[in-house]
Amino acid sequence: MRPFLFSLLIVFSCSFSFAQKKLIVLGDSLTEGFGVAKEAAYPAVLEKKLHEAGKKEWTVINSGVSGSTTASAVTRMKWLYKSKPDAVLLVLGANDGLRGLKIEDSEKHLAEAIEYSQKQNVRVILGGLYMPPNYGAAYTGKFKKMYESLAKKYKLTFIPFVLDKVGGNPKYNLADGIHPNEEGHKIIADNIFQVLKGEL
Repeated sequence: MRPFLFSLLIVFSCSFSFAQKKLIVLGDSLTEGFGVAKEAAYPAVLEKKLHEAGKKEWTVINSGVSGSTTASAVTRMKWLYKSKPDAVLLVLGANDGLRGLKIEDSEKHLAEAIEYSQKQNVRVILGGLYMPPNYGAAYTGKFKKMYESLAKKYKLTFIPFVLDKVGGNPKYNLADGIHPNEEGHKIIADNIFQVLKGEL
């Protein structure tokens, strides 16, 4: 009887340990789910997909704040890390680009956030973003390269374009042409899942 009870205790302990894994998605209104229900935003959809794939130990926490820029990344991370996450998906920069902020500053802010996270031994997954072509080839090219360079420098798991098949497609966006609708969020969740399913 004692060995049996000991085995049950091990199973229970492992299950409890798995339940503690947290993935924080640090982003802006794209992550927050502007214009859709919270449960329809891509972090919630991503969690469901992970659970369906057998990764039920992961909880995905939506930390999207409308209007956020990369300048807030480190401060927000310091606050969120009080909950002791196991990984963070960093999807910031859209508002920087839309406002035409200096890419050098955006890259610096993201680098600071990544370095802080790595010092805390928290894994960083980087979500890349593109700018619309009307911002000019020079700016859009540098903006895209910013994420690629950061991913390479810090050896991060990288999702090149989280809005793949969604960005610029009226079918998957709200009337403002910027924020995804529910169907768009499903595609974003799948874009991320395809990368993370073999990583988490």
